[in-house]
This record gives sequence, structure tokens and C-alpha cells, in this order.
Amino acid sequence: MHVDWNACRTGKLDYSYARFSLAKSFVFRKWCEMANERALQAPDDLSGACKYGSLFMNRVFGGSIRGHFQHQYNYIGGRIVDLGHDAADVGAMPQPYLHEPEFFELLSLQRSLAGCLPRVDGWVIEFLAELAEG
Repeated sequence: MHVDWNACRTGKLDYSYARFSLAKSFVFRKWCEMANERALQAPDDLSGACKYGSLFMNRVFGGSIRGHFQHQYNYIGGRIVDLGHDAADVGAMPQPYLHEPEFFELLSLQRSLAGCLPRVDGWVIEFLAELAEG
């Protein structure tokens, strides 16, 4: 199944800086849990998490997913939104916010993103429930 990740979607919540902060903390917690599940060292930041982070943000806040072979991020309300903006891997990239729409046409990327979605959709449910409780 081909998904146009560059297309703008409607999210479940309106985007705000306060919600960005909550989302970033939540996704980092989940990224640490994934490392633990895989018996890996706990991460220092969201390096390597851009697929999960951008899918999560797209599901929660809408907008589109943009990027290139090294990194992907979100474009919401006319601005770049990146959970990993301060991650070491993003900081080391010469052009982290380059957008190559044709990259998202690659079957390998489409399959990779589809493989991440079940976990991400679970995170979205959990995140929304935590917001409702808090």
C-alpha cells in the first residue's frame, strides 16, 4: 500500500509548543523503552528515532512528513517541527531539513514506515489517554 506522507493530514490535536514539549518527553520515554526491549544502552536523546517521531507527530498533530535519506521531520501549520531538533545525529547533518519528496516514493521506505505504524499507533492511544488523565 502506497501512502503519500508528503500530503497534509488533519491531526487529533491542535499543535502548540506546550503539546510539543509533552510529545517530545513521551516519545523519548518510549524510545528508551524500545532500547531496553532490545537490550541496548539507554539513548541520550532522540538520535535515530526520526521515523517513529515523525509518524507520531503526524498522527497526533497532522501536517505532513518531510525529509531525505538521513532524516525526516514534520511540517505543521507552515513550519518545520522536529522532535529530534536537538539530537546529536541531527546536529551533525549538514542539511537536516532538506526535503526530497521523491524519497518517500521508495518502496523500502514505504515498507519501513508501515512497519513502524503499529507501535506508533499504540503510542498515540497511550499519549492521548495520558493527556486526558492529566
